[in-house]
Amino acid sequence: MDTFELSPDPLGIDDVVAIARHAAPVRLSRDALTTLRDARAAVEALAAADRPVYGVSTGFGALATRHIPTERRDQLQRSLVRSHAAGSGPEVEVEVVRAMMLLRLRTLVSGHTGVRPEVAQMLAGMLSAGITPVVHEHGSLGCSGDLAPLSAVALALMGEGEVHDASGARRPAADALADAELSPVTLAAKEGLALINGTDGMLGQLVLACHDLARLLRVADLASAMSIEALLATDRVFAAELMALRPHPGQAASAANLRRLLDGSGVVASHRTPDCTRVQDAYSLRCAPQVAGAARDTLEHARLVATRELASAIDNPVLTADGEVESNGNFHGAPVAYALDFLAIPVADVASISERRTDRFLDTDRNQGLPPFLADDPGVDSGHMIAQYTQAAIVAECKRLATPASVDSIPSSAMQEDHVSMGWGAARKLRRAVDGLTQVLAIEVLTAARGLDLRAPLAPAPATAAVVATLRDRVAGPGPDRHLAPEIDAAVDLVRSGALVDAAEAVTGPLD
Repeated sequence: MDTFELSPDPLGIDDVVAIARHAAPVRLSRDALTTLRDARAAVEALAAADRPVYGVSTGFGALATRHIPTERRDQLQRSLVRSHAAGSGPEVEVEVVRAMMLLRLRTLVSGHTGVRPEVAQMLAGMLSAGITPVVHEHGSLGCSGDLAPLSAVALALMGEGEVHDASGARRPAADALADAELSPVTLAAKEGLALINGTDGMLGQLVLACHDLARLLRVADLASAMSIEALLATDRVFAAELMALRPHPGQAASAANLRRLLDGSGVVASHRTPDCTRVQDAYSLRCAPQVAGAARDTLEHARLVATRELASAIDNPVLTADGEVESNGNFHGAPVAYALDFLAIPVADVASISERRTDRFLDTDRNQGLPPFLADDPGVDSGHMIAQYTQAAIVAECKRLATPASVDSIPSSAMQEDHVSMGWGAARKLRRAVDGLTQVLAIEVLTAARGLDLRAPLAPAPATAAVVATLRDRVAGPGPDRHLAPEIDAAVDLVRSGALVDAAEAVTGPLD
């Protein structure tokens, strides 16, 4: 994979995904190194001055009134990192930690933190070598930065703590660094604080969620189209002229996708006749673009927040353009936390409407002539009965995860930090919710594909037929009951990899 050259310029969402998820290596640009050297010179001048400077010659948080003599300032930075690396609980995913490392590095090279070039180069070296510090899930309040998670990263730069190497093995940081020919950094004035005082953990998870949801909302349209088709619903309600009466851009995009996915459907055409007695379809079918469209518009807002944050330099204190170090509140995670919480709502609702469509397939009063539970021999076979149970359990969890974290605040640091964002918690629950939505949509696709097969000899649309064919490469068609969990796993893999959307887009062209 090509090496990404990091400069003081803003990052894009795709850049973060390439480095965090796909392990693209990183190097610093010449401009970045120049900016780092100039900023460091300003910090060293301030460190040599008589007046106290927060984070350079003082303690931290509620201990900021303590002046630290010159000979103890390196110890101050090491002690800060060691004491703040106080996480607990399960390990955070490698891609999240890599995103956090990259975003912290981006702030370092902005010129507003004042670290030495070798500190930034060490972070880039670890990313390129595939060395990922072990970060624990609990420890960030989303204010004063993601302190405990980022401290675990800073600890590894010092050659302490544990990491995963490029093979995934968990090892002492000192050993992994030595094998990669990287030398641990001895932190100097301000550098410990600059490494930990950012919103990079929660932002990294927001960026990854935005990327994943853009794909999943196309899957949601695809699953909707398959269900609409197999449940003998109409596509007329998605007409562009009807969408124009309520001009939300997300709704228009979703409806356009549905029209393209259902184009040429023999199943839909089969009941578009004068003798059709159905007047209106159920909401879960008729209102699919209204729900998925609102989710798209919410995602667009979250992407705007993420884009602004990717152009930000988050630190406290911050080095200003005139060479001064100033305290500020930009480390507060509220902007990111609100976006994370906001996204959890449509994730839960898109999952909820998906489950309702699945449930319609299983009930003979609502499935338009399909067998009970889509079973081969109802009574002997249970078909997809319990697949819907699994969906319902996941949807219930997604609804719980939609409860906002950012409305909570527990004061810390002897009431110096008396209002916090809880943005890290918002990020963790959104990540779980996105995974849940992936599974829910996969089960709907699995069920709708069986429904379409059972409509034979009526032919589905070319696009949905291509999706069914892709699924059938991994999962057999209707028949007697089989072990269903592996089939669900296969469908989840196809959703997560993008294979199902790729199959549809090979017919329709790129979906919105």
